[in-house]
Amino acid sequence: MTYVKYNSILFVMKKVIIIGATSGIGRELAKIYSSKGHLVGITGRRENLLQELKNENPDSYKIKSFDISILFENSKNLDELAEELGGLDLIVINSGTGFPNESLDFKIEKDTFDTNIMGVTEIADWAFNYFRKQGYGHIAVTSSVAGLRGGRFNPAYSASKAFQMNYCEGLRAKAAKLKIPVYITDIRPGFVDTAMAKAPQKFWVAPPQKAAKQIFSALKKKKKIAYITKRWIIVAYIVKLLPKWLFEKI
Repeated sequence: MTYVKYNSILFVMKKVIIIGATSGIGRELAKIYSSKGHLVGITGRRENLLQELKNENPDSYKIKSFDISILFENSKNLDELAEELGGLDLIVINSGTGFPNESLDFKIEKDTFDTNIMGVTEIADWAFNYFRKQGYGHIAVTSSVAGLRGGRFNPAYSASKAFQMNYCEGLRAKAAKLKIPVYITDIRPGFVDTAMAKAPQKFWVAPPQKAAKQIFSALKKKKKIAYITKRWIIVAYIVKLLPKWLFEKI
């Protein structure tokens, strides 16, 4: 383990990878971990934005630019990034996509699945196997409250987020069966003020800084499920209870 001093306190320096750190929640979360003295690997498609973040605190970041929808490349990229970091304690899979698709254009649906299902699964599998071999670790996946029920404005997005929720549950069960301390956190944001918030009607919209702070707190506590912001647990409870006939009219 690597120990560092932060504000005169000696603590273990975490090695963290944040997938999708070019903007929004991922970028703000990377800043928090960096500010706490941790070493952070940041990824995304836009290398210039990753470099901008690195320039703010050069010693805190390692960058690796890649698109997670390009399958069978993710594992290689993550092997290289973890080696640069000198190990890994936590990975946050925050990259995702989704667009309103009233016309059910299959290309839009496919692009969503390629990123939110195929890409996220490849990374989650890599991380689980890495931590299983290591003997410990923490995987977090940013799903969405939208995954609780099917969504008529963007069916693929809601379905892909439901997949992520269930995949997290499966990995958590696998870790329990193997009796290894690999923690799995399902992060379920509501509306956050980012480019991903494309719904025609929005409420309780949180700034990404606030969302990132609550995510950091949830990960520190190793929560299994974290609604972001916290009051979205109320919406989740109501949405789950709505009968189908009523939900379909909303």
